[in-house]
Amino acid sequence: MKRKNLFLLGLLVTAIQAQTPDVQEIIDKIDANMTATTSIFESRMVIHGRRGSRTVESKSWSQGEDKSFTEYLAPAREKGIKMLKLEDHLWMYSPSTDRTIQISGHMLRQSVMGSDLSYEDMMEKSRLKKDYGATIIGSEIVDDRNCWILELIANTSDVAYHGRKVWVDKERFVPLREELFAKSGKLLKKTEMSDITYIQGRWFPKTILFKDMLKKGEGTEFLMDQVTFDADIPDYIFSKAALRR
Repeated sequence: MKRKNLFLLGLLVTAIQAQTPDVQEIIDKIDANMTATTSIFESRMVIHGRRGSRTVESKSWSQGEDKSFTEYLAPAREKGIKMLKLEDHLWMYSPSTDRTIQISGHMLRQSVMGSDLSYEDMMEKSRLKKDYGATIIGSEIVDDRNCWILELIANTSDVAYHGRKVWVDKERFVPLREELFAKSGKLLKKTEMSDITYIQGRWFPKTILFKDMLKKGEGTEFLMDQVTFDADIPDYIFSKAALRR
């Protein structure tokens, strides 16, 4: 009888393992959904502060992980502000002063336009596989979707967040929720992804809610009004000269 029970237990363990994909396979599929050779976003950033909400409109171009360019279109106070990321460098142009400054050091931790995102967030590389080791720690229902829960620990010091906890849709392999942690284990930020849409062969969230856990307010929403992947982008877009055009 004991041998039979051990045999049944072995079958159960084998069945569970067969249903659980390799964690690196999950990470690869997340990266395939969330990254592209090039991308163009037209978006609205809705900042929910203590004194009310305001909306900032922008258009962004990116190439791989190391090049991105953003131009702010509205409201009037932010119109014409531009930001350029080239590898580990970030510059911002302000039309009100007609100056270009490099954002570095402690400035990277400052808020972008009063939002729940920092300049450091904008410098984060989008592919998880290179910077994190991952473990499947459970499963849970999020927004009526079955999700794997992944725990990610950084394998390099060159990241904004040492730890991540990610809820990944088991069928579409797109993150629906994420918690971001400091090396001390302190929870720094939360994100919630929704309006998951099939775009050019990938599942992608068109709405992302960011919440800085160290700030008051209801968070910052990113609403993607127009999303294009793998488009041709002229090289001049990713140049310092483009900041003053």
